[in-house]
Amino acid sequence: MLKSSPFHSRTAPLMQADQWRRWAGYRAVSAYEMTHDREYLALRNACVLIDVSPLCKYHITGKDSLSFLNRLVTRDVSKCSIGGMLYTPWCNSQGKIIDDGTIAHLSENTYRLTSAEPNLRWLEDNAIGMEVKIQDVSEEIAALALQGPKSRDLLMTLTDAPLASLKYYRFVNTSIAGVPVMISRTGYTGDLGFEIWLESSQASTEAVWDALIQAGRAFALQPAGIWALDVARIEAGLIMLDIDYTPANKAMIDGQTSTPLELGLDWAISWNKGNFVGRKALLAEKQQGSSVTLVGLEIDHKEFERQHNQLALIAPYPFTAWRTMLPLAFEGKQIGYATCGVWSPTLKKYIAFGHLQSQFAINGTIVTIDLDVDRYRRPFNAKVTKLPFFNPARKKDVL
Repeated sequence: MLKSSPFHSRTAPLMQADQWRRWAGYRAVSAYEMTHDREYLALRNACVLIDVSPLCKYHITGKDSLSFLNRLVTRDVSKCSIGGMLYTPWCNSQGKIIDDGTIAHLSENTYRLTSAEPNLRWLEDNAIGMEVKIQDVSEEIAALALQGPKSRDLLMTLTDAPLASLKYYRFVNTSIAGVPVMISRTGYTGDLGFEIWLESSQASTEAVWDALIQAGRAFALQPAGIWALDVARIEAGLIMLDIDYTPANKAMIDGQTSTPLELGLDWAISWNKGNFVGRKALLAEKQQGSSVTLVGLEIDHKEFERQHNQLALIAPYPFTAWRTMLPLAFEGKQIGYATCGVWSPTLKKYIAFGHLQSQFAINGTIVTIDLDVDRYRRPFNAKVTKLPFFNPARKKDVL
C-alpha cells in the first residue's frame, strides 16, 4: 500500500481528478487541476508550493561522518561548511551512477543526505569500518518546495530570517507559524526557490502549509504537482533518475548505466580530494574520453506543426513531458536516443534530452528524431544545444 505524505490532509482535498502517481512508495500529486497549465505558469511567473516529502532522507553522524561521505560521493564534502549544502552523485566501483541528491551540513559531524530512492543498504555497506551512524529519517522529516520569482517575497512575510542575503545552496534555521523549520535556497526547477524542512507531525505540517497558502494569496501562489515540475526541470537541464539515467543497481547490463561524465556532471567530481568509490574508473574515462554525452535538443516544431496541418490536424505539442526512449539518427544511422521531451511555454520551443555518441554531441549538429504524425512515425530535425535551456539570473541572486 502506498504511503501518504505528511501534507496529505491539505493536498488531497485540492485534487480535482485524483491524478496521483508513485514516488518512493508514496502517493504524489501529478496535477491538482485537470491540466497543469496554471501550475506551470505560476512557477515561472509567481510561485508554487510542491510537496517533496517523498524524498529519502538520511542523517549521517559520528567522528568519521565527513570521511565516510567523501568516500561515498564524488564531491568534496569538506568544502561544505556548516549551513551549506551541495548537490552530488554517487557511483559504484565502475564509476556508474547509483543515485544523486543533496548533502546539508547541519552541525559539526552531522549531515543530511537526500536521494530520490532508498539508499540505506548502499550507505551502510560503504560505512563498514568507520565510526559513523546512518539513520533513515525519511518519515520523520516533511519537505515543501516553494519555487518561483515571488517565493522569496512570500517567505519574507512569514519569517524574519535573513532570506534576502541567503545565498544559493545555503540554509537558515527559523520558524513559520511557530513551527521550527529549516529553509534552504535549493530546488529542482532552475528558478528562484526554497525548500522548507520540518518535523512531519500533523500539527506542524498543517500549520506551515496553511500559513504559506494564506500568505501566498497576495503572491498568486499555486499548489503544484509533478507534471509542472517535470516541464521546469527539463527547461533547467536537470536529470531525473529512472528517466534520464538508469541507476547502476537496477541496470540489467552495463550498457544501461551512465557515468557522471556522460551526464555532463564533470563539474560535480572533485578529482583532488583523495579516493572515492568509482574514482579510478572515472579517471580512466576522463583520460580516454566518454563514448556518450548528454545534450539538449531543439526539435523543429515548425515542421512538426506543418506536417500536422497538412492533414488538417492541430499539432499536438507535448505540454505534459513525455518520458520514453526515442531513437536519434544522423544520416539514417542511429547514434543515440532521447529520454524526455516537452513543449516549453517559456522558451516557445520543443525541447528534449538526448544521449549521443560523443562525436555528434557538438552544438549546432543536426540529428533526427522519430515522432508520431497521426498514425505514422516520421523523422524531424533536432539541433544539438548546450544545457540548460533556461537559467535565469534570479536563481542565484541576492537582494
